[in-house]
Amino acid sequence: MAVAAALLLLLLVAPAAYAVQHIVGDRSGWTETVDYSDWVRGKTFTVGDTLVFNYGSSHRVDEVTRSDYTNCETGNAIDSHSDGNTIVTLSKAGTMYFICPVLGHCSSGMKLAVDVVATSGTSPATPSTRSGSSTPSGATTVVNNGSILGFSLVLGVVLAIMS
Repeated sequence: MAVAAALLLLLLVAPAAYAVQHIVGDRSGWTETVDYSDWVRGKTFTVGDTLVFNYGSSHRVDEVTRSDYTNCETGNAIDSHSDGNTIVTLSKAGTMYFICPVLGHCSSGMKLAVDVVATSGTSPATPSTRSGSSTPSGATTVVNNGSILGFSLVLGVVLAIMS
């Protein structure tokens, strides 16, 4: 019984793995009115985090190379989105670049460069995954990476053994 209680206590104090969901532009979203250089200042972007781009039908999101970001070149996108609610998973360390390819938007400041840092134990990178979501815009939120489910399963097994 003491071993089971010690194991349960260990599970309760073990840190869970969390990813951060960054709402690009916070409440303003992906728009021409936000200074994205200021928006990234002071934020840490880590492999596993996500960027959520919320925008209207007059905007799009293109992931581009550094050169295309610098020159606001819209013809060579790595990936392109126009769904109004784009989620980009930061799957590798390094800088990722995003622009709005609508004529004049990038040159007026609608571009984002994000420096992504590796986490301890991060494995080699895989291509970024994207999908739609109904996440509302707002402040940065913390999202659990499945640790609660794993914890719940282990806790259930421990409690079953203790019974």
